[in-house]
Amino acid sequence: MDLAELGAFLRSRRDRIRPADVGLPTGPRRRVPGLRRDEVAHLAGASVDYYIELERGAAQPSEQMIAALARALRLTRDERDHLYHLAGRPLPSPGGPAAHVHPGMLDLLDRLTGTPAQVITDLHVTLVQNRLAVALFGPAPAPDTPGASLAWRWFTDPASRNVYPAEDHAYQSRQLVADLRAAVGRRGAKDPEAVAMVSGLRAASEEFAELWDRYDVAVRRADRKRIVHPRLGVVDVNCLNLFSEDGRQRLLWFTPAVGTESAARLELLGVLGTQDLVPEHS
Repeated sequence: MDLAELGAFLRSRRDRIRPADVGLPTGPRRRVPGLRRDEVAHLAGASVDYYIELERGAAQPSEQMIAALARALRLTRDERDHLYHLAGRPLPSPGGPAAHVHPGMLDLLDRLTGTPAQVITDLHVTLVQNRLAVALFGPAPAPDTPGASLAWRWFTDPASRNVYPAEDHAYQSRQLVADLRAAVGRRGAKDPEAVAMVSGLRAASEEFAELWDRYDVAVRRADRKRIVHPRLGVVDVNCLNLFSEDGRQRLLWFTPAVGTESAARLELLGVLGTQDLVPEHS
């Protein structure tokens, strides 16, 4: 662990990033070529005072904070790993909630300003959302909590299903389980995260156990969804996917379905802002 070196490394990465690279406005009176400390803190979900302590080498960041900083500063995988080493923290599992998100995927997410979009893992844990995704679905649960995965919430928390019309629940259950089986197959029988999720869901939900025993498998590459928003009503969207090379992450973006009123309703998202009546889903 070398916290002084960690602080210097953070400063060097902050100085190289332009505000436009991370979707921030470029004002005419900026005193620094890169990001300000408060901007990095905002992007990482940390307080400004805490981030200043990190750059001073006076604090040891948690694994979750390192992951957030890596995304905020658009670090490569090698740079992110270096940050973990400097902080004296173990590297996270490739498909876990602190998994590295490729800077190119984050850059694409930043550019999708006119449509809801988010990056999730193959076990349906949301890693990052854009502003419109938060406005449509609400903020995602913290990735290190038991209910971080939509798959877990869907079969253990009835309220999580309110995001879909009741008549769509059975279809969504089947699709979710089939996609999850494909992910577990890619990861292998010894992957601890996947094994724990499946065994936990089999014990907690008879519906999941029954669907799992059907052995249906189908990667969810594209889908049409009806989203129930508390203020917009039902929004018909097409859900499209861009997968990482190893299949452990996907960028989802949602476009209005042709022939519906969803285009006008999605335009209202930026005006309505975030809502907190339903959990995030994918």
